[in-house]
Amino acid sequence: MHPTAIRDAANLLWRTRLQHKRIDALPAEMRPATLAEGYAIQDAMVACAAQPVLGWKIAATSKAGQAHIGVTEPLSGRLFADFVLKSGAELPAGPLHMKVMEAEFAFRMGSDLPPRADDYDQTQVCAAVEAMHLAIEVPDARYEVFDTIGAPHITADDAFAAWFLLGPRISHWTDLDLPRQPVRVLRNGSLAAEGSGANALGDPRLALTWLANHLSRRGIGLKAGEIVTTGTCITPAAIGPGDSLVAEFPGLGRVEAAFS
Repeated sequence: MHPTAIRDAANLLWRTRLQHKRIDALPAEMRPATLAEGYAIQDAMVACAAQPVLGWKIAATSKAGQAHIGVTEPLSGRLFADFVLKSGAELPAGPLHMKVMEAEFAFRMGSDLPPRADDYDQTQVCAAVEAMHLAIEVPDARYEVFDTIGAPHITADDAFAAWFLLGPRISHWTDLDLPRQPVRVLRNGSLAAEGSGANALGDPRLALTWLANHLSRRGIGLKAGEIVTTGTCITPAAIGPGDSLVAEFPGLGRVEAAFS
């Protein structure tokens, strides 16, 4: 893709995001044909967003998540500062298109994992982690029909990133059996979805390792202080105006979100 087309696509998607609008697809002259072109558009979005990137999300780490957006592999996206909130935040449900939320494990990096020739192993990646947090992600799409748009378009659209709610810090996470950790979501007090840490690519730490190597190969790397949310542990739970959602991680804590 021509650099001008990449920049124009990034600007269009970012403007669409801020205006709570949707498009059918990127115009033909801006349309990514490959994942690499999709990521190039996402990279260019950093300049037009003009706000800090606080970390990363991993989309499609579960079979349900992949089926929901019609892909067969994980995708990465950025967490922009104005869209990162604390547990208990209230969000407007009306402008959301996908209208789902996800319960996730997130990691805050304590040291850099810079690009290098060899892959990082899980032990090296986990040693670079400062803390684990419980989290909620509220993804969203800027396309009218998002489940068949394809991986290059999804990647260009920041891997459907939207809102991210950071919950409590878990200090003893290295001792936990994260794949077997139960996770459930209550909507207005009733069970809406349940799953476990295994839904995040088999283990949230494996998902984090995938991202570290993915970003290393892209020449970006992970930086100290960045947050990485590792993908949904549940089948995405539906949300609507007036709903109160609680993501429960039994024995660890909870994260809450309200939708007006």
